[in-house]
Amino acid sequence: MHLAIAGMQPFTSIDFPGKLAAVAFCRGCHWRCGYCHNRHLQPMAEGNDWAQLATFLQPRRGLLDAIVFSGGEPLLQSGLGTALARCREMGFATGLHTAGSSPQRFARLLPQLDWVGFDIKTSFNHYADITGIPGSGDKARASLQHLLDSGVAYEVRTTVDPQWLDHDQLWTLALDLKAQGVSHFVLQKCRREKQTTKTDPLTDKKYVAEISAMFENFELRGVGSG
Repeated sequence: MHLAIAGMQPFTSIDFPGKLAAVAFCRGCHWRCGYCHNRHLQPMAEGNDWAQLATFLQPRRGLLDAIVFSGGEPLLQSGLGTALARCREMGFATGLHTAGSSPQRFARLLPQLDWVGFDIKTSFNHYADITGIPGSGDKARASLQHLLDSGVAYEVRTTVDPQWLDHDQLWTLALDLKAQGVSHFVLQKCRREKQTTKTDPLTDKKYVAEISAMFENFELRGVGSG
């Protein structure tokens, strides 16, 4: 099966809420977001790394609670469904970090997932400005709806790069997500390699509080850490 894994994070307490997990970083992503911190994972690659992953997981049964597939974009791995099923058979909860670039495949995988971290880039009408791919906003919206309809536990999170998201755009995004039925929204500070002269919306406490009030669960991450 196609499962190309670039590397592993053997232990994390923050990538699957409430569980001790390992993270498998999958190769390949169709999108070309300007602030991506995993650009080395963007090129697609052949590979069947299940045996490697199973060898890693086997001695950790009973020690780790979960395995999270991240990327890159894990949905591009045609063997992901089989891998998820096998991980569950080994006793691990399954998590996924995704931007939802393949809605139909995502819908098929949801029954095999226990938690999803869903990355939203910007308001859906402006997706191509960030991803470089026309129609990517429609795919993200469709995948998000599949997630909300599934009942699978989730968080929707947005990395706020002021170069791409200003106050008005972020506000529009928050309204879009609220209207679609999102209840758990996370805003996280972008770790920029170069400084920007544009104002970071996350430094406006009143503004962030107004967005927070829209959602049943809201988190702000990374502010004040650089």
